[in-house]
Amino acid sequence: MLLQRSLQVSRAYLLAHPEQMLDAAQQAAYDAMLQRRMRGEPIAHILGEREFFGLGFKVTPDTLIPRPDTELLVELALQQIPQRGTCRVLDLGTGTGAIALSIAHARPDSAVTAVDASAAALEVARENALRLGVANVQFVQSDWFSALEGQRFDLIASNPPYIAAGDAHLAQGDVRFEPASALVSGTDGLDDIRRIVAQAGDFLVAGGRLLLEHGYDQAAVVRELLRLSGYDEVFSAKDIAGIERASAGVLRNSLSNSRY
Repeated sequence: MLLQRSLQVSRAYLLAHPEQMLDAAQQAAYDAMLQRRMRGEPIAHILGEREFFGLGFKVTPDTLIPRPDTELLVELALQQIPQRGTCRVLDLGTGTGAIALSIAHARPDSAVTAVDASAAALEVARENALRLGVANVQFVQSDWFSALEGQRFDLIASNPPYIAAGDAHLAQGDVRFEPASALVSGTDGLDDIRRIVAQAGDFLVAGGRLLLEHGYDQAAVVRELLRLSGYDEVFSAKDIAGIERASAGVLRNSLSNSRY
């Protein structure tokens, strides 16, 4: 990937031209990026972008790096959003805008609201919307639901922080370079999920759906939180590695009114 950027070529070109020698400028550019990578800096930060759900997203140290696991959340959301007709969708903790913009791109009739507590992250998300030509997303700076009083949505999706404080993984790999506020959530990693589940019912229509990404060992707890907070049809879905990575439920009461 670093060579592709240095030479401004595709992977196919690299494979087809193994004999090519780099000129001085190309070698210098490659060496500089390689040194950053050897210090552990994420590829996404070095290149300034990451592909997610077939779209290219700008990435900075102010945002979480979009990961393939989170594509499951988008897939689950799209299964519930009609191809045509307005559907009000909320993405909590949007970061780069990966979830919100992927949904909005695939469902152009939907009305998507993307919130984040970080002004810097929202700026990246807005830039990504412009880069991708996605216009059906509204960006709001908000500490979860705090700036959304009176609004109701048909579907809420979120990839909130869910790593426990003190988890050894926080000192390893790419997460060392990502904002802790997007990763860590209390002593068991569930503080933000508890808050979202407890409050989401006030912002969903009857029969609305809540979708949450969570940690590899948190599915059973999240399902129980959903049931205790008034959600039916609760289930968990597995990611590409076979791990229960996302859980969802339908808000109880007047389920017959659900648009799905």
